[in-house]
Order: sequence, then structure tokens, then C-alpha cells
Amino acid sequence: MGALMQAVVIREFGEPQVMRLEEVPIPAPAAGEVLLKVEAVSVNRTLDLAVRAGRYARAVTLPHVLGADPSGTIVALGEGVTSRHVGDRVATSPRIKAATVTQGPIMLGVQVWGGYAQYVRLPAANTHLIPDGLDFSAATIVARHAPLAFNLLKEKAQVVPGERVLIMGAAGGLGSAGVQVAKHLGAHVIAAAGADERVAAARKLGADFGINYRNSDLAAEIARLTDGRGVDVVFENVGDPDLFPKAFSSLARNGRLVTAGAHAGGVVPLDLNHLYLNYITIIGSTAQSDADVNLSLEVAANGHLDVLIDQVLPLSDAVAAHKLVAGRAGLGKIVLHPW
Repeated sequence: MGALMQAVVIREFGEPQVMRLEEVPIPAPAAGEVLLKVEAVSVNRTLDLAVRAGRYARAVTLPHVLGADPSGTIVALGEGVTSRHVGDRVATSPRIKAATVTQGPIMLGVQVWGGYAQYVRLPAANTHLIPDGLDFSAATIVARHAPLAFNLLKEKAQVVPGERVLIMGAAGGLGSAGVQVAKHLGAHVIAAAGADERVAAARKLGADFGINYRNSDLAAEIARLTDGRGVDVVFENVGDPDLFPKAFSSLARNGRLVTAGAHAGGVVPLDLNHLYLNYITIIGSTAQSDADVNLSLEVAANGHLDVLIDQVLPLSDAVAAHKLVAGRAGLGKIVLHPW
């Protein structure tokens, strides 16, 4: 297009300081793509911090622009695009397309340039209309986390009204979505987090009970809250070797554990006796459908799904944003606004 935009570019892996604000050409949308004027993009521990540090599980080509979940306004259409129009407000799905089974998916902000920029191009099929009344920051966070929570709890665990669901890491991006999705499905929700203020935040989002698993015995508290019965579903996205066995041991007969996270390491002990004697199912998945995204945005627009935002920062503060997320000091997501 000839014009330039600001983008946060990494030309080597390392500490947050490897990210630099640069002027780069505005990309032109190819056939089937749209050009998005980015209004918000969130900072994610795995898809941003791990990629920037060079610790991500799949290869990343440099130079690179992070940002898996931009939302904004469509300003140009590539050839053949009829499903979207200039001026549409959209959120995005990060999974651009499926690759081979061994390679995994092609991800926005991982294998292709992402949304730490004033503009980003991506397939029209990866955009989702933002309902009226939902702002860009909220739409970014909802589209990033709630679809996976819906898929794990509704499709994989098949939660039904009245079941007991334990949400681990209940004040994080995925965990806070899990609390609200489980309530939306009619479950009784126990929110577990690592600090009193994080437990309180999850309670405000609708959890029926809360446990600080850093100063209480998680398994004992769940036994107390459920009269010794245990929970039907564990929503696990922490992967802590000390906490995982306690959450797993709290599953009742025919219980299901769904997981899509491993921020605390991910290598955990597993009690096989509890697994097979109680007919327990463990499901790991990062799958989500277009229907999950659209449902999430609709539920949020109707006021039944909220987001936790710690700070909104300009794109030029990307280094500071990564330090804040790495430090785990805040409550809620960090959002970057490129403009």
C-alpha cells in the first residue's frame, strides 16, 4: 500500500527489551483476507511472552510481530471477500488454518504477524462481528478466552445444570471465563485461586464458593463444600505439580477433568487408581469453533459474561506490559491500544 504503520517488532528472542516500536509497511490484504485497523490486543503469557522469549513449542520466524487476539475495524477487503464490509467491527480467532498433525495449527501472532501493530491482515474467515454495546477491549478478551471455555465445558465435559464444577486459576483470563461459562450452563461453581483478592474477583463473577489454594488444603476444602461427594468436573489450566493431584482427587465417580493450560510447569503426578476405579475422563484440548466465538460475544453483549482488565496501555508500552504479565502482580488482563 506504500504507507507505513507502527508495530512492535522482535528481531531476536530474549527479554522484553527485544521488542521495539518500528515503522513498517502497512500490509495489503490478499485474496480472501481483510485489513484490520487494530483497536485492542491483549498480552498473553504463552502466545506472547513464551514466543518472545523463544520458548514456544513451535518454530517462529524472525522478524516477528506478536498479538494473537486483535480486534478492530475493517478498512480494506481482499479480492473475493463478500462476508465482510469496510467499517465492520470485528474480533478475531487466532487459528489461521490447520497444518499437519505433527506441526499443529498456524496461529496469528505466532507463525504469522499478529496484532501488536496499527494494522494487521488476516483471513476474513477468522473475523467475527462484534455485537453493539461491546467495546474493543472487552471483545478482544472475550474472543480470546471464552470460546475455549465454552468448548471445554459445554462440548468436552458436557456440563449439565446442577453439577459441581471446580475452576482452577479462577481469576486468570481462561479461568475467569470458565467461572462464568460454568454458571451459564447451570453449574454450582467452586472458584480456586492463589490469593484472597483473586478468589474475591472470581466470586464477583458468579462463583458460588471460593478457595485460596495457597493457604488452604484444596482437597479438604472441596470435601467440606461438597459434603464429601467431590466435584463432577475440574477445569484445569494451571498444571501445578502440588495442586493438580488435590484437584484430581476431588473428582467424584464419573468425573471429568478438562485442561488447556500449564502455566505452573505442566508435569504433574497422576493417581491411576483414582482414575480407573472412579471411571474418570481426562480431556486436553485447545479446540474451539466459530459457533463458540459467536456465542461468547453474544453472551458478553447481553451482559452475562464480564472480563477482568488490569491495565490498558499504548502500544509503545509493550515492554512494560510484558514485565507486568511476567510479574503476575495484576488482577486481570493487560490490553494494548495501538492508537
